[in-house]
Amino acid sequence: MRQRIGLLGGTFDPVHFGHLRSAVEVLERLQLDELRLVPSARPPHREVPGASADQRLAMVELAVTPGCGLQVDDRELRRDRLSYTVDTLESLRAELGVEAALFMVLGWDAFCGLPSWHRWQELLQLAHIVVLQRPDYNPDMPEVLKDLLAARSVDSPERLAQSSNGHIICLSQTPLAISATHIRGLVASGASPRFLLPDAVLDYIETQGLYRP
Repeated sequence: MRQRIGLLGGTFDPVHFGHLRSAVEVLERLQLDELRLVPSARPPHREVPGASADQRLAMVELAVTPGCGLQVDDRELRRDRLSYTVDTLESLRAELGVEAALFMVLGWDAFCGLPSWHRWQELLQLAHIVVLQRPDYNPDMPEVLKDLLAARSVDSPERLAQSSNGHIICLSQTPLAISATHIRGLVASGASPRFLLPDAVLDYIETQGLYRP
């Protein structure tokens, strides 16, 4: 059996139950050995995070409990440059070898913006792409992605078992209307975001005084 590793990247500013629930569902649906949460240091497509890289890493580490199948991978924080996903996948390939199956997890919006990513055409040479579809997703997308889906998509997790990279699968997910932006807004206004994120993460935010005006 080839090793099966998933990756879910993001700023995690802060990490919340939407991230964690999506990660667990992918882990179980695709029968992965582990799924790694990969905090980005300097994301090229996002605004500067409100928490520092060390603080965001600490929050992800607090959110991941032993035995849940989730791991924390800090390799992007150890780079002194922008966090490009293709670099992360190349680094993992060098570490795990060509036989390991890698699964890069993206939300629908991120997938639709893929043509703007650095060396995006090379991603499927390194990993499978797992697209998390929202119940209200917009089917409009660039033509180049429609062609890519037509050529590379599979309709069942079982069809991914034969290769270590190169395919796209779309998975439905439990709809949780939680966003880091909303959580930061609640904290800034003095309202409580409790039950939107793990208690340990909320305690850290309060102790560090994060997201306050």
